[in-house]
Amino acid sequence: MFSDSDPIAAIATAPGRGGIGIVRVSGADLAPVLEGVLGPAPAQRLQPRRATFARFLDATGRPIDEGLALLFPAPHSYTGEIVLELQGHGGPVVLQLLLARCLEAGRPIGLRIATPGEFTRRAFLNDRLDLAQAEAVADLIDASTEAAARSASRSLTGEFSRRITALVEALLELRTLVEATLDFPEEEIDFLQAADARGRLAAIRQQLDDVMARSRQGAVLRDGLNVVLVGAPNVGKSSLLNALAGEEVAIVTPVAGTTRDRIVQPVAVHGILLNVIDTAGLRPTEDPVERLGIERTLAEVARADVILHLVDAAAPAADAEVLAQVTRHAGRGVPLLTVTNKIDLIGLAPRREGDRVWLSAKTGAGLDGLREALLEVAGWSASTTGEDVFLARERHLQALARAQEHLSAAAAQLDAEHGYGNAYLELFAEELRLAGQRLGEITGEVTADDLLGRIFSRFCIGK
Repeated sequence: MFSDSDPIAAIATAPGRGGIGIVRVSGADLAPVLEGVLGPAPAQRLQPRRATFARFLDATGRPIDEGLALLFPAPHSYTGEIVLELQGHGGPVVLQLLLARCLEAGRPIGLRIATPGEFTRRAFLNDRLDLAQAEAVADLIDASTEAAARSASRSLTGEFSRRITALVEALLELRTLVEATLDFPEEEIDFLQAADARGRLAAIRQQLDDVMARSRQGAVLRDGLNVVLVGAPNVGKSSLLNALAGEEVAIVTPVAGTTRDRIVQPVAVHGILLNVIDTAGLRPTEDPVERLGIERTLAEVARADVILHLVDAAAPAADAEVLAQVTRHAGRGVPLLTVTNKIDLIGLAPRREGDRVWLSAKTGAGLDGLREALLEVAGWSASTTGEDVFLARERHLQALARAQEHLSAAAAQLDAEHGYGNAYLELFAEELRLAGQRLGEITGEVTADDLLGRIFSRFCIGK
């Protein structure tokens, strides 16, 4: 079993060739690595947080590479430990040689290869980052749109955590008033009026609702929406995919059944990532290959976040059987937008009415209306940016939802008629405690080791 106190090392740049490559080392004492890789008395040459030109030496004193060495003393480093970064040329062979040399020189202190996310895990364990900030590191690396990157950057600076911490402190303050009332019943303080318990609780619930709304939008921003195109053959699904993507992603022909397999194309709309999925047309068929494609279409429908049902403008009512088949396989509550395509062939103008959009994938007329409809389904607007939301994960949303449930239960204790003295205040205080505990899970104040393992195992090695 690895220990969190072991010194660790890893290549911190992406695999492959590059102009610069970085080997990162972290631990409580890196003297053997410094002397082994940089030569005698390296600490005298390296000034904290200053890049110093150096030759990186093998065990015989011959140079492996040359570049910059940076030393970050504890606790003012990324991990909170002593951190050494060796920045050399970005060839995979030279980086592997440099990493192997660091491990060789650090053998006396037990230096080992870092596991995925272990540098950031050290930062969390050493109070350099809370858990939400640590997750924002991975989100920033994985951001697929500018808005997602900006939102992740804000979470990394602690804005999301500060909102959660403020809620926890407000709950703690209210609990303190409740506990004081319970401890000194002889004072006969009317707690509900003197402490304005209802008003305080209502304010906390409103703040929590705001955080939840912004987090839900952030979850969409982080993960994107799976938008599945369905319809009969030749209604223009592939043409619509190409129009949304702005390039010829799918083959378009007049032959019905051209698309046999799913085609996924990421499309960004006002910062929201849409994973647009073109599928095989739905119709009765004896062709085994086409039938397999239809089965995959229905499987995508079951996983969809949004379904676009395309119909031909010349025969808008002809796809009733397709719609019934899609409805049977779609998840409960999944939005379905009806897209009437090929309006250019019958002289209709593009328009939008509720969950119906009229457009021409061939000319592009009406595409903006479809984009607006997709944003509304996502709970987004064209004016929303990454500055307005928190890039939340599913576990954050679950913790926020559980906190809302406990606060609803707390409100019910205050609103109910009680004939058993101050016992309801004990239940009220307990619901406040549980709500605070759920919120503490977001920042890592209340965190199980297995959860940490799952979170950091998804990071890249070297981060």
